[in-house]
Amino acid sequence: MATRILVDHRAGGATAAEASAVLAVPEAPAIARIVPSAAPAALRHPEKANRPDNPIKRKPDWIRVKAPTHPVYHETRNLMRDNKLVTVCEEAACPNIGECWSQRHATMMIMGGICTRACSFCNITTGMPHALDEDEPRRVGDAVAALGLRHVVITSVDRDDLKDGGALHFARTIAAIRAAAPETTVEILTPDFLRKDGALEVVVEARPDVFNHNLETVPRLYPTIRPGARYFHSLRLLDEVKRLDPGIFTKSGVMVGLGESRSEVLQVMDDMRSAEIDFLTIGQYLQPTVKHAAVDRFVEPSEFEDYARMARAKGFLLVSATPLTRSSYHADRDFAALRASRDAALGRSVNAA
Repeated sequence: MATRILVDHRAGGATAAEASAVLAVPEAPAIARIVPSAAPAALRHPEKANRPDNPIKRKPDWIRVKAPTHPVYHETRNLMRDNKLVTVCEEAACPNIGECWSQRHATMMIMGGICTRACSFCNITTGMPHALDEDEPRRVGDAVAALGLRHVVITSVDRDDLKDGGALHFARTIAAIRAAAPETTVEILTPDFLRKDGALEVVVEARPDVFNHNLETVPRLYPTIRPGARYFHSLRLLDEVKRLDPGIFTKSGVMVGLGESRSEVLQVMDDMRSAEIDFLTIGQYLQPTVKHAAVDRFVEPSEFEDYARMARAKGFLLVSATPLTRSSYHADRDFAALRASRDAALGRSVNAA
């Protein structure tokens, strides 16, 4: 029997989990949560409250996913709750949450669930964050060990309120994972550390296996899509990681469907290669609420295939370009492929490495 899922789209009032649930296909067994009209949720995005509504377009068939029902999904969710951890999977309303959590893959978001930035594409709550939880790194390490992860992705909100932007907290979390799960490889997805002198060096010294920072979109769209960031600063950040430690893989991603042109996406690829970025991800932008940036168009799968071909030709070690690609989607599998690709480029076997 079909289940109708209602989502409150008022100024980002829906929870992220509710926003992601709207992707469920009608015939899928759904775990529905009805939003009471008489008791609206607290606004996740107060800065967007007075913006005009952007109607949410109907998603094409190639983007629809099923609501999560697998028992392991619930086990993963309970583990996150028991350890009082925040995940970007929920906060950013990722459409892949059902698949990933059913495989015990979760991207943990440190430093709380409130971001100091107000990007027009993002569903994470905006506001003044709480003080850092000094015990959080240990809990993250324990959760990684409990899940038995081969590879983990750690991201965070932007913390412009902190002197180092949260760099030391990242370093402590990496160290805690190394202590609790020494065989697990660590990928981080960081903020841009804009105007945080010395912060990048602190994170690089902790030696993550992969350093990811997303450019998100083309430079022309930054003023409206990513107004608190600077395109060339983000690019230099990734370039500097390679200068500080050439052994760390670097990774970045962009969304398409925001109004960018093909030539602009190809130019971003060239800029990334100039910064020696190893791994590129490209995915379809999905609008979280009516107060967020509108989807300009849904990019067809064949266009993603074309972008992937062009990116490989430009020299990226690894490319993931599909409508549902997200930064940490299939990250464990991709890390193995990334390492194998570098070994092949260097003319050595994986065993020899």
